[in-house]
Amino acid sequence: MKTAIQSFLSSPIHRYLKLKQALGRDFANERRVLRDFDEFMGASGTAELTQAEFEGWCKTQLHLSPGVRRNRMRIVRNFCLYRRRTELNCFVPSDCLFPAPHQAVQPHIFSEVEIVRLVQASAKLSTLPRYIMRSPVLRLSVVLLYTTGLRRGELVRLTLADYDRHEHTLFVKDSKFHKSRYLPLSDDASAEIEAYLAARQKHQLPMLKDSPLLWSGRATERAFSASALGNGIRELCRSTEVRKADGRLPRVHDFRHSFAVRVLLRWYRCGVDIHAKLPMLATYMGHVSIASTEYYLPFIPELALAASNRFCSHYGALVQPFYAGGAS
Repeated sequence: MKTAIQSFLSSPIHRYLKLKQALGRDFANERRVLRDFDEFMGASGTAELTQAEFEGWCKTQLHLSPGVRRNRMRIVRNFCLYRRRTELNCFVPSDCLFPAPHQAVQPHIFSEVEIVRLVQASAKLSTLPRYIMRSPVLRLSVVLLYTTGLRRGELVRLTLADYDRHEHTLFVKDSKFHKSRYLPLSDDASAEIEAYLAARQKHQLPMLKDSPLLWSGRATERAFSASALGNGIRELCRSTEVRKADGRLPRVHDFRHSFAVRVLLRWYRCGVDIHAKLPMLATYMGHVSIASTEYYLPFIPELALAASNRFCSHYGALVQPFYAGGAS
């Protein structure tokens, strides 16, 4: 077995990985990248990390795509930032020299009118005898995606035991970042689940606790798959002409963006302290920090108006109009 060559960075890398894992991060990819970087530094024989050594390591990554290289360079930079906490003069690479990031996909923020159209269209979907629950499954999926912000994988992995009809909650087990959480449901969402479960009983489908919540009705299929869910949502959007500004069909992930934006809008309109509430939204969405949650909050016109109105109500009296002609 090949023995990895360790460098003077081995100990701080070990402490860094141990800290991140204690915070609930899997960090598997980061561990591989940092061990590769550690081995490179060990082979170089240098006693300190400088721009030259960092650039030398980056050249070993040129066979990878720009996006992968940027991510690996970012991982090393984050480690260097951690190291600087105790070694103030240590080198930290500038991200200005990293490969340009890919342009983020602009999310589609579903309106309430569009959600109503999608829910109504689900009843008109064509079904086959072996897919008798396809229509109710897609209706429930639209409701839960929009009202809870669940990830697609989290939704398809739910079982009947994860729904508590007395507490009106869903239990999301060991999801991304190894985080489990309870999601309180609205009365409407709970009513949709109850109606769906009644339809399942009517068709005499399995109602065991470990049975998948989303069940299309096919005997050989354990659950409604993630791809089937995506295809069904796209079919609903196509039939109702719900499209993004560029004419493309929305993604399932856009429901998660829509959920976060609608929550923030409600908070603005209710006059609550947004910064105090953001950690609650991060916890509900299964994020490790509010930085991840902010990614789901594009600055759409509705949010801009709500923020502007909030600012005006607090500080509008202090803003004086500007007269180009000066004092009369």
